[in-house]
Amino acid sequence: MSSPTYGPGVPEGSVRIFDTTLRDGEQAPGAGLTVAEKIQVARQLARLKVDVIEAGFPAASPGDFEAVRRIAEETRGSAVAALARCKDGDPQRAVEAIGVAERPHLHVFIATSDIHLKHKLRIDRDQALAEAVRWVRYGREKLGRDAEVEFSAEDASRTDPDFLLQVYAAVLEAGASTLNIPDTVGYAIPSEFGSLVSRVTALAGDEAVVSVHCHNDLGLATANTLAAVQAGARQVEVTVNGLGERAGNASLEEVVMALRTRPTQFPTLVSRVATEQITPASRLVSHLTGFSIQPNKAVVGANAFAHESGIHQDGVIKNPLTYEIMTPQSVGLTGSQLTIGKLSGRKGLQKKLRDLGYHVEGPELDLVYREAIALADRKKDVTDADLIAIVEQQVAEVPETVGLVDWEVSSAKGGESRGHVTLTLAGSERHGSSRGNGPVDALYGAVDAAIEPVLAWHPVLMSYEIRAVSGGEDAQGQVVVRCRRSIDDASYADSVTGHGLSTNIVEASLGAYLVATNKLHAMELGDTTSVIPAPRPDEELP
Repeated sequence: MSSPTYGPGVPEGSVRIFDTTLRDGEQAPGAGLTVAEKIQVARQLARLKVDVIEAGFPAASPGDFEAVRRIAEETRGSAVAALARCKDGDPQRAVEAIGVAERPHLHVFIATSDIHLKHKLRIDRDQALAEAVRWVRYGREKLGRDAEVEFSAEDASRTDPDFLLQVYAAVLEAGASTLNIPDTVGYAIPSEFGSLVSRVTALAGDEAVVSVHCHNDLGLATANTLAAVQAGARQVEVTVNGLGERAGNASLEEVVMALRTRPTQFPTLVSRVATEQITPASRLVSHLTGFSIQPNKAVVGANAFAHESGIHQDGVIKNPLTYEIMTPQSVGLTGSQLTIGKLSGRKGLQKKLRDLGYHVEGPELDLVYREAIALADRKKDVTDADLIAIVEQQVAEVPETVGLVDWEVSSAKGGESRGHVTLTLAGSERHGSSRGNGPVDALYGAVDAAIEPVLAWHPVLMSYEIRAVSGGEDAQGQVVVRCRRSIDDASYADSVTGHGLSTNIVEASLGAYLVATNKLHAMELGDTTSVIPAPRPDEELP
């Protein structure tokens, strides 16, 4: 298997996987991640062996700049990309963030369709062309001959093809080593998109890699991406679970497994992705963003390898190939039967976690072990889903400035619930009590009563979701909340996510609310290394 290069041209037989989960994926409303969470995802993407990790949009916020810089510092084996508009200030900030990377990858873009030029940028074609050339040339001069400089023509699929080729020819001469063709609004269909890619590929020749970035507004992102590969594209821009703006992006797991599963359709084309890391990556991104994976999602959905029909079951028992075109093991699923109980040891737990795709060591293993043994004391059977939830619950490094000391709640049929909490805040204990429509509402009101006199705000609940982690009457419940601050401050308009996990759903609900409270407090204190709201630039990105 040949490995992709990062200079002009990609060797025949390789397709470069450009993952933009941390940039375009995070632009999905409500999918904002902390710096610690972004680094956790980046580490998993490195284990997945994607060729390029687009770490963010450094000009969007100080927090996003810090996340990109830290990912660039520690990532080895994958290039680290930063996005920038062709606008003074953006490329400089991006170059500064990725300058420390082992393989820096600058990604600049400007819209080229007439509808974007007229109504959004309010410039003409000549101005757009000049800005594209200016900032590609800047990137090449600043990063040097060996770095990757990628140019994207936003809304390429709705751009006049002749003008589009004129732009690509100009940026190619200015030093672009990758020409990206974004289907920004998911408008293209495979036949026409493949034809467009063929024209750009002919223009680029051996001087640049042709890339595609497809959105899923018509449900065609994966189909358009694969059509582009067949037409000569050698970089695909994708996200884990298809996360992204509006209906999302082309799904990494679908594109990669299509290349792997259908070699006759993509002769000699391969990727270096370690597909066994796909499921852990999918679960991690789902957990941290709070976006559930639909059960029938291709490759990573809960039902992707499930068989209920008797006819199907009979066929799979005789030979899995009758109804499975890939093995569960190839995407990181396992048939391991190791069970965890009160008498299990750390080594047994660590082996089980490795079988599930999680490499946990040292203090993190001790923490997960304590949680798993404590759970085994409370319920009959600790399932794989229970263990996964416990591991993922430890991922986010949330600074705890508001701590829980104690809580109690009472409810009666036909009456209000009463809740009381004791918290630590600003070096002292705070007490709060409240009545509410149910125990969770009462406790949330008690938290508000305890913290508002000190912080001058309280969390506002925007959404609340309960998920059963496993089956049975003693199942763990996972609660996911989204909150914002109660004060009217546009700089904190984006929400944060809080997770709680317990066999007691009220306790899980309270835990999730306090995690969100601590994230909001960190934002108030200016701790951009802890919380990043989803970046919302003043123009749509490709």
